[in-house]
Amino acid sequence: MLPMSSTLADFRFAPWFDVAVASRVGAGPALRAENQDNFVVIDFDGRGCRLQDQQPFHESIHGWPVGHGRLAVLDGMGGHGHGREAAEALASALLAMPACATLDELSARLDALHTDLQQRFASGGGAAARPGTTLTLLELPPQGAPLLYHVGDSRLYELDATRATPLSVDHVPATVAALAGRLGEADWQRQVHGRHAPQIAQAFILGNAFADPARLSDPLFALTPEILPCWLAHLADRRSLPLRAGAVYLLATDGFWSCTQPDAFVAQWPALLHGEPDAATLVERLFGQLENDPPAGLQPDNLTALVLRPLARHADETVLPVDADPTASQAAP
Repeated sequence: MLPMSSTLADFRFAPWFDVAVASRVGAGPALRAENQDNFVVIDFDGRGCRLQDQQPFHESIHGWPVGHGRLAVLDGMGGHGHGREAAEALASALLAMPACATLDELSARLDALHTDLQQRFASGGGAAARPGTTLTLLELPPQGAPLLYHVGDSRLYELDATRATPLSVDHVPATVAALAGRLGEADWQRQVHGRHAPQIAQAFILGNAFADPARLSDPLFALTPEILPCWLAHLADRRSLPLRAGAVYLLATDGFWSCTQPDAFVAQWPALLHGEPDAATLVERLFGQLENDPPAGLQPDNLTALVLRPLARHADETVLPVDADPTASQAAP
């Protein structure tokens, strides 16, 4: 695992973003035997980083387009066996996957990768014996807004001075019930964000229980605006994601809210933005909060936090393309 004091922040995303990440086996006196989380960072110079055998592994990505980025967090599902290996296999494949300029291309490549890894991890025990891993990924093309692809119950949050707003939908049994009309907005919020239950309805490699809740199906099941209830339709799994200047974006695994009242704990995160910290400082504050002031009922779990902080150099509320001229007029269009 990464040492408790270590945060990886030597990535080149300037002048548009500040990025930092840390992944640790846990916080507090009770720790798990290994870190089954992982992450992927590919910066604008094509320098990649992930975990291999729980240690940072760096490599240069041949042919990676200048000004393109990729960020992801992964949480291997150890309960099915080989959770760390599943997350490592996906992280390695994400460093080998070509840069994607459109959402259709990103979705097609990742769906195909899911199928390939599912076949690689196939065993005689059937679908239930397959390992799995969450994947919350942001593709940062040089032109246009970032592209989100989400599978599992890791999350993407938008943090500002007053709120921590989830920008992804957990793939859990409560969401299955919401899609079927058996659970309304208040009850869904209470079950998903008001408490924590280590249950999942879909994972990369593992498959999904959305298509048929009575069995585990092989493909991934995209939660689109047409499928989601109206109060979640704006949080589709695969979408373009304009970023707000002044906000900070956090990709994190569920160890950060594995406690008795996760919504109350998450509500404290905006206070960590005091003084407009850089990405590395904010990552350290997130881990420090768990160590120094843990929430009630904190469960032993792996922890991965990846912070993306837009570096606003213009007057409007949209991050400019990487190849835009920073000396051009800052008047809003």
